[in-house]
Amino acid sequence: MHRRLSIFTHKLLKNSNSILNTTTKHTTTFFLCSHFNPSNPRAGGFAFFRFLSYSPVSRRPPDPEDPSNLIKEDGVSVISQMWIENFREPDRIATNLSSYLRRLELWVLAYQKVCADEMGAYMPRSAIQRAALEDLLALRNAVLDSRFRWGARLEFYIKSPKDKTDYQSLSKRKIKAILTTTQPTPFQDRLVQEVLLMILEPIYESRFSQKSFAFRPGRTAHTALRVIRRSFAGYLWYIKGDLSTILDGTKVGLVINALIRDVRDKKVIDLLKAALVTPVITTKDDGVEKKKKKRKYQKKRVLAEDEPKPDPYWLETFFGFAPEEAEKLPSWGHCGILSPLLANVCLDELDRWMEGKIKAFYHPSKSDVIWNSPEGEAEQGNTSWPEFVPTSGPDKTRKMDYIRYGGHILIGVRGPRADAATLRKQLIEFCDQKYMLKLDNESLPIEHITKGIMFLDHVLCRRVVYPTLRYTATGGKIISEKGVGTLLSVTASLKQCIKQFRKLSFLKGDRDPDPQPCFRMFHATQAHTNAQMNKFLSTMVEWYKYADNRKKIVNFCSYILRGSLAKLYAAKYKLRSRAKVYKIGSRNLSRPLKEKKGQSSEYHNLLRMGLVESIDGLQYTRMSLVPETDYSPFPNNWRPDHEKALLEYIRLDDPRTIEEQRSCIMDQGLVSPQDYISMLVWNYKRNAVMMDQLSLVSSGSSINTERDQLLLLGSNQDKLEHRTKEEEENGERFIVSQM
Repeated sequence: MHRRLSIFTHKLLKNSNSILNTTTKHTTTFFLCSHFNPSNPRAGGFAFFRFLSYSPVSRRPPDPEDPSNLIKEDGVSVISQMWIENFREPDRIATNLSSYLRRLELWVLAYQKVCADEMGAYMPRSAIQRAALEDLLALRNAVLDSRFRWGARLEFYIKSPKDKTDYQSLSKRKIKAILTTTQPTPFQDRLVQEVLLMILEPIYESRFSQKSFAFRPGRTAHTALRVIRRSFAGYLWYIKGDLSTILDGTKVGLVINALIRDVRDKKVIDLLKAALVTPVITTKDDGVEKKKKKRKYQKKRVLAEDEPKPDPYWLETFFGFAPEEAEKLPSWGHCGILSPLLANVCLDELDRWMEGKIKAFYHPSKSDVIWNSPEGEAEQGNTSWPEFVPTSGPDKTRKMDYIRYGGHILIGVRGPRADAATLRKQLIEFCDQKYMLKLDNESLPIEHITKGIMFLDHVLCRRVVYPTLRYTATGGKIISEKGVGTLLSVTASLKQCIKQFRKLSFLKGDRDPDPQPCFRMFHATQAHTNAQMNKFLSTMVEWYKYADNRKKIVNFCSYILRGSLAKLYAAKYKLRSRAKVYKIGSRNLSRPLKEKKGQSSEYHNLLRMGLVESIDGLQYTRMSLVPETDYSPFPNNWRPDHEKALLEYIRLDDPRTIEEQRSCIMDQGLVSPQDYISMLVWNYKRNAVMMDQLSLVSSGSSINTERDQLLLLGSNQDKLEHRTKEEEENGERFIVSQM
């Protein structure tokens, strides 16, 4: 039996060419010979059946319909190249943006960003399912074919991973509710907005004025305050204007005209126009007050695994402290996150108009100690202390400056009040013609610096100082003399701080503010409540980082929060008064509090686990614990870090920069003679090979085989060896003669 089986196997192997290829045949023969043992026929039989069940491994050819085949490059590198190109040529008109709309890499990146906002976690590209990629491709094709409609409620090209609703099986009542009530922005709309933002933002960021500091990356309210402290020190008259009604909405024609000034792509313009024109369905309020229903007990809702956590209490409270200039966020039609960018595009024309007025208004005076150059770019009197403005004579330089944060503007004028009044009249006419915005003298008041100018919840006022100025005279002699001048004081407004605390129900009263208990944290533990308030205080310390009265204002915030918590703990632990709370919990409320009947359950659990010291006390309970004001110098032509990196990369990528650096190194003698000889030899070899190849082409001969190429390279190498020795000798003679 075993003999017959072996003969059958031999015949099968002999005729295996018709079944297997050569590689498979050798592999199978080796497998049978190594596993078939005549002394153990059972093992040989198993080897034979393994062979019969063997199937050669073949790789699947790539699926031509797989959308991932369209992803040729990383989306971040595509966007980086867009930023580099636009900053290299900032005045170039963008004409072919539809090519970027076709790039599936941008759509995948937008999907990752929107999913991160939706799900609360970043989704890597490898985790995106093929079905999602196919839906993304369908959405992209719909946008390119003009089949996409903003604000869809029932028919979607792609849905959120969280949305499990089957819209085809909904009842008529639910469908009517979806079509007639306010709904969150559809997932596909947010994807299109994100892609358009990635395409348009680098185009306009390279063109925007350096005078605007809102809704732009790298520019914050802190940046605006530092610019004001740095550049507005010498101005006497200030014009403060509120143009925030433009952020509520403007005419579609004005937005489109501002866009086509720099973008001439019909597909993108039509998409934005449709987003502005398509009506947004909102719930109509008939004005009838509904009866308040009795509040029922609600169970604590448990968040799903893929549901993002809500903002913590300290962050929500800090958002309530937003200054008036930063409260309003534009939202135009279905533009969503594109609205702030479009608002800056419209208001950029005002920035450019003001820059022209600044140049025309500048009139230097030679008797003035600052700004006396015709160009107006010279530093102030003391370059190491640019904020200090020394006192000048009667004839002063006429100058003005301008800054915009969102829809709020601030203009500083150095000169007579009549010049400020003339500028205000021209500004009113410009806003009326350009934005159809009716302004008057009351909406653009002119105030003197001595009265104090409120901007971003900080008061700008003038402070007279008498410093001792030291400078080096001719001959190296150091001279010290008493000077007099002014500084621009940027002080946090205590009145605005009280107003914000009152809005958040932390206190009542104006002249003698009385802290109110924070009942929002009634059910939280003492450790959690203290931790939340400490985070809020740390954020307030950072917000008032550049205020001259930083210690005073932060100490006041700490007093209000500490009093609010003391009243909360007095009500929670039935201690009747704040004095008893401070007596048990200490000044910073770091000790565990007790109830009237004894120890609280919270303290008992902490004591059992050995974590009694984990209750952190409130920070900044004393003024000496508050950090000092940040007076670090601010450069004159400041730019954000990402713009500095872009401009530096463009400069280094320029061939002229490389040639300048090379010539500078050669002039300073930083290259050794041997390095210089090797550089000459390398250039000579390269030129010789190129000349030989050109001579072959010109003679009509062709290189057909690899052997001919190798022979050619070998002959060139033999020639170059002789030439190299002569070149080295000549190079050494040349350098010795130059030295």
